[in-house]
Amino acid sequence: MAPVTSILFAALTAATLTSLTDAAASSSPPWLAAVPPPPCVAPPSAVAFLRARCSATPYGVACYDALVPYACTFQTSPVKLARAAADVNLARLRGLSMRVKEVVASRGSAGGAGAEAAALRDCASTVASAAGLAKQSAAELAKLDAAGAAAAGRNRVRWAIANAQTWLSASMANEATCADGIAVAGAAASLAAREVVIGVLSAKEHTTIALALVNGIPVPS
Repeated sequence: MAPVTSILFAALTAATLTSLTDAAASSSPPWLAAVPPPPCVAPPSAVAFLRARCSATPYGVACYDALVPYACTFQTSPVKLARAAADVNLARLRGLSMRVKEVVASRGSAGGAGAEAAALRDCASTVASAAGLAKQSAAELAKLDAAGAAAAGRNRVRWAIANAQTWLSASMANEATCADGIAVAGAAASLAAREVVIGVLSAKEHTTIALALVNGIPVPS
């Protein structure tokens, strides 16, 4: 199967995709809201740490922008940073899942048949599954954070990283399946489908960031 990006760009013109992405970036819908940031100011060391870690991810700017509000919670801890990224990713996927379900429900009996409707229904299922997998990853990182990487030991850390990697990778696969299904069905001309596609692309970006930060967790010697 062709990569999700190539299918999407075949279904959406570059101009349309750019305008939709810009609109989403300038005014994020409520359902893309993440975890409320804590009322604290991060020290410069935490900000520098985040900038360095984000530069090693595929989406450095998005990584920094999404996580800098939480910098005082992770300071310079790779585990706490990965946990924060997983929590933000989970919140966004939950919001997206709710929105896709709303889109499907709003269509009701009108427009309930056909390739687009079927693709959106499938998307609701796969995004919900992606959110469930993201929840498992976030929970695994929370347990590792609570135990402390140094105290947990090499095997426990490796196990937690492997689990988080598996679940985040599976979540990304579900996100790609949703977007591919909409594009293959030729449904991208619909405003509702475009909204879902942009949401899924944004979610996939944040899942990728979380996975990259999990990959950066050092294993104790």
